[in-house]
Amino acid sequence: MRFSSKVQKCQLSPVRKFNPCAEAAAAQGRMIYHLNIGQPDVKTPEAFYEAIRDFKAETLEYAPAPGLPAHIEAVQAYYAKLGVKLDKDDILATSGGGEALEFILACILDEGDELLVPEPYYANYNTFAYMAGGKIHPIPTSAENGYHYAERSLIEPHINAHTRGILISNPGNPTGVVLTREEMRLIADIVKEHDLFLVADEVYREFIYDDEPMGSFGELEDVKDRVILVDSVSKRFSACGARVGSIICRNKEFMAEALKLCQGRLCSATIDQVGAAAMYRSVTPDYFKAVRDEYKKRRDTVVEELGKLPGVKFDVPDGAFYMMVTLPVDDAEKLQYFLLEEFEDNGETVMYAPGSGFYADPDDGRCEVRIAYVHNCEYLRRAIELLGRGIAAYNRKRGV
Repeated sequence: MRFSSKVQKCQLSPVRKFNPCAEAAAAQGRMIYHLNIGQPDVKTPEAFYEAIRDFKAETLEYAPAPGLPAHIEAVQAYYAKLGVKLDKDDILATSGGGEALEFILACILDEGDELLVPEPYYANYNTFAYMAGGKIHPIPTSAENGYHYAERSLIEPHINAHTRGILISNPGNPTGVVLTREEMRLIADIVKEHDLFLVADEVYREFIYDDEPMGSFGELEDVKDRVILVDSVSKRFSACGARVGSIICRNKEFMAEALKLCQGRLCSATIDQVGAAAMYRSVTPDYFKAVRDEYKKRRDTVVEELGKLPGVKFDVPDGAFYMMVTLPVDDAEKLQYFLLEEFEDNGETVMYAPGSGFYADPDDGRCEVRIAYVHNCEYLRRAIELLGRGIAAYNRKRGV
């Protein structure tokens, strides 16, 4: 039987592709420290669970296709505090940020179209672009300059007749790069001058560690018809399983097209939107400060422990809760198999996301890994210790 060329271009997620090996290791009694997936252990706000418990409707009905009014209003109020004035029809509820991206790219890409994305990038961007008929055109960056890309000389040479937009994650996944206000302005100018869309994945907006105020591309009025925001409660409220996201855009024509897709999938889950609305209404700036301070401690712990490992190179991330790390090995995927299939220290081993999965060309990033620092500091110290011991054992086996 024949499968579509679109789906055959897609690859397994580098975050989850080693799960069968991990399950086998766990079945053998080994404890696995997870640095591979952005699943925080931070407590989800109690308001979410209270709202679910208090839901008393006799029938669990479809929510409206654009989103439950309470959720739309809560998102609208959240953005108002950022200085972004939105109409209710500027917001569409989605099943997480992933569906938001899928719908956005389906609206703006045709067969053969390209989307510029700074590389390395969130691996699922590839999947969403391929399923829309387009593809990612990477903007190369390097570990040597901290994966920074917000320069005309690095972006404009990649714009061509097939380019439909620029997609960025700010703060960055997997690099932790945070754009300055000046860099945001530069990217906005480029999309305006070249008649492009700007898709801004801002799901990690709260997690910036240099005391800069939160910023959003939605604040830039002169490109409001070009900016499409991707948002989600997953990381903001440590509620990954709720699967509630948003498409946010003040381009009415674009939103009319995206609404077709929202109607086609009927609705985002009613109950999840009820809980999401409650979280938006209940949390205060103190909540975000406490969570941000905790992630900063975790980042600093990982930086400290990585600094003890010979030959390991990295740039200190400014935001989100990920970092790219270069390891002194020949191949990070081979090391990952070794760690899960052969290595253990007191019955424990470690798992990360190999870096090659975050590049357009799988031959790139072979010695890099993405680390997610989403667990408590004690957990992270042991995980990095295991990584160092695993690297040493792997290289000894190779005779290095």
